Amino acid sequence: MATATVSRLMLDADILIFGQSVLAPMPAAAVAAVGRSLAAGWQLCVSRQILREYLAGMTRPGAFTGTVPVPVLIGDVRRFQNRFTVVEDGPDVTDELLNLFARVPCGGKQVHDANIAATMIARSIPNLLTRNVADFTRIAPAITVIPL
Repeated sequence: MATATVSRLMLDADILIFGQSVLAPMPAAAVAAVGRSLAAGWQLCVSRQILREYLAGMTRPGAFTGTVPVPVLIGDVRRFQNRFTVVEDGPDVTDELLNLFARVPCGGKQVHDANIAATMIARSIPNLLTRNVADFTRIAPAITVIPL
């Protein structure tokens, strides 16, 4: 008897930020994309790195984050952990990162994006929802980038 495969989708930190900040570009689009994915039966995933990037982005002074109290941010991350599948990092993710690093030229902040892709590969998550399509262009053959 064949079992149904659930499509898995990694949410990039920008999707979480846009979905939480009404000042962000396209907040409604981020919320709608997450809602459509859930309604379609996709398993939505985040990594511990993405949760850290969310906190970093929401506490960085900027045009669309404003000043968000720390207790609100803690509550946000706890809700994300309850709502989405949280995938872990580990030695196999590091191995995938090194494999990507050997094949795909990247450096500096691009290593963080490569680590997201490595986590996806190691955890069998083929799809990434992001607004930052250009950040993942060099890694795109290894994953499917779904633009917001």
